[in-house]
Amino acid sequence: MDVRKVTIVILTWNGLTYTKRCLETLHRHTDFQCYEVIVVDNGSTDGSLDYLKSIPWIRLIQNCSNKGFAKANNQAIDLCDNSSDVVLLNNDTEILQRDWLAKLQETAYRSPATGIVGARLKRPDGMLLHAGTYMPIETFWGQQIGSLEKDINQYNLDAEVEGVVFACVYIKRSVLNEVGPLDEDYFSYFEDTDYCLRAKQHGFKVICCGSVTVLHHENTSSKINRVSHNNLFAASQITFKKKWRGKLEAERYTRQVNWHSLLNAPTGYATSSKEIVLELDRQNVRVSYKYLYGPGTVFPEAELEGNGSYMLNLIRRREIEPSETQVYYGQADAFKTKFKSFTIGFTMLEVDGIPSSWVRCANEMDEIWTPSHFNVETFRRSGVKRPIHVMPLGVNPAYFNPGIRGFRIRGPFTFLSMFEWGERKAPAILLKAFNDEFGANEDAVLICKTYNRHAAINIRNQVKTYGLKQAGGRIIFSINEVVPGYQIGSIYRSVDCFVLPTRGEGWGLPIMEAMACGLPVIATNWSGPADFMSKDTAYLLDVEKLKPAEAMCPYYRGFNWAEPSYGHLRSLMRHVYENRDEARMIGLRASQEVLSEWTWAQSVKRMITRLDEVA
Repeated sequence: MDVRKVTIVILTWNGLTYTKRCLETLHRHTDFQCYEVIVVDNGSTDGSLDYLKSIPWIRLIQNCSNKGFAKANNQAIDLCDNSSDVVLLNNDTEILQRDWLAKLQETAYRSPATGIVGARLKRPDGMLLHAGTYMPIETFWGQQIGSLEKDINQYNLDAEVEGVVFACVYIKRSVLNEVGPLDEDYFSYFEDTDYCLRAKQHGFKVICCGSVTVLHHENTSSKINRVSHNNLFAASQITFKKKWRGKLEAERYTRQVNWHSLLNAPTGYATSSKEIVLELDRQNVRVSYKYLYGPGTVFPEAELEGNGSYMLNLIRRREIEPSETQVYYGQADAFKTKFKSFTIGFTMLEVDGIPSSWVRCANEMDEIWTPSHFNVETFRRSGVKRPIHVMPLGVNPAYFNPGIRGFRIRGPFTFLSMFEWGERKAPAILLKAFNDEFGANEDAVLICKTYNRHAAINIRNQVKTYGLKQAGGRIIFSINEVVPGYQIGSIYRSVDCFVLPTRGEGWGLPIMEAMACGLPVIATNWSGPADFMSKDTAYLLDVEKLKPAEAMCPYYRGFNWAEPSYGHLRSLMRHVYENRDEARMIGLRASQEVLSEWTWAQSVKRMITRLDEVA
């Protein structure tokens, strides 16, 4: 790619200490030959002007008073070479990497459709601040994606977003030529969202560049100059709503669906439900939500309030639309049929059949969705007569990819298993196989991160009955330690191999997440995961036989699950341990396949296609 000239525009309004850091890190950490810097000073009185005049490699524009963010930036843009692209950079930012400008330009020109490129922004305390923005039309209170998550290099892949914060933004000359300058009706705040929306109206895409991170101190001008941030924000919000409310409300959502499920409850359904709902919203589906369970169902307790997501909390407050399609995502025995509109039951189970109560409720739906082909067969065999469609689950590439930062244990080759404690996960087979195959003197360790929701089960006492050897492989337990969902990828990236000798899975999200993170995976070749695992992307654990599941769980009366091979598990763990380069290649191949074929975005596209067909 040919290198294009870039003009970097920086505004100052007092804040000399921040300006010095910004310019010093910019000069020191910019490995890019074809750029110039224009600084617009908005009437500083703290010595900033004397400092700026002493720097020979910048062009300085002096304003007698504060002209505001939009107007002052436009002053500099007007002075730019009319063939130059423009980067707007806040004076309270710090540049952290030498290739930041080259990478922004590379992302900008990877596609002709890309017009505006933002960067990951993080705070000095190590918390992520920004990986793009979106504007909820219920409140018109703009949200920054990833805000206040601990920075573990999530959102490290380029992603199309609705908007980016202009604390650091690359704007192509073609956008400036077609869209024009920033809207000076905004003194400060909302002008960046406004500009991104205008660019999108002209057919340009807005991208957050995941490979560039800039430090941002945030809102320093209003703090230093003792100006009310709230007043500036509120005034600009009024302007923005006048300009955009009607258009956004008319165009934001192209479809409607009612989602009956869980969003904040201690079950596996809640984790995937959140992802599906948020992805539906990103793909312009207006989701109304109702908690599926409650009195008289398998989960009689009320759902917990709040879940850390601004958008999910807005969705939870929406009323169900009785005439629109109803999707019930959870256990089939909680499906309801009180609406006359089209009803879809979305469920899964990990054994080779489903209970009669599930069959009855499923047959009261108009159709059934299930993630895997395994469950299509089990549902049919159990007596489900309604049409059944496969709707795979997925992963969120922002949180599960090989670029997520891990915190590795130095020394041993580390196996990880992560599961809810119970016989379905075959913990005895896992622990005995590892303990028998490896010795305490070998540089191998198994970490079991497990959740135990049953007070009657004492894991320590249960493990004692397995007869593990003191001289055998070393095992470390993490029991009921809570890790935020967005940090789970960091756990995978901290180990060498993921292993789960499960007896059955409706889908197997942890297996897929580990694969997405580039880990070699050892998992049972049966049930849901058979849809996304193959001999090229995983180490497939043999099944010795199918075994009645009722003895270990009365809920599964009359059904079977798989008995994973103890001997084969031992040999696979030893093979991975001794063939690490091969294992890494399989992990890399798995990551490439999962991230290209098994994401939530793709899953939801498939759901939307079917919703359109039944609408």
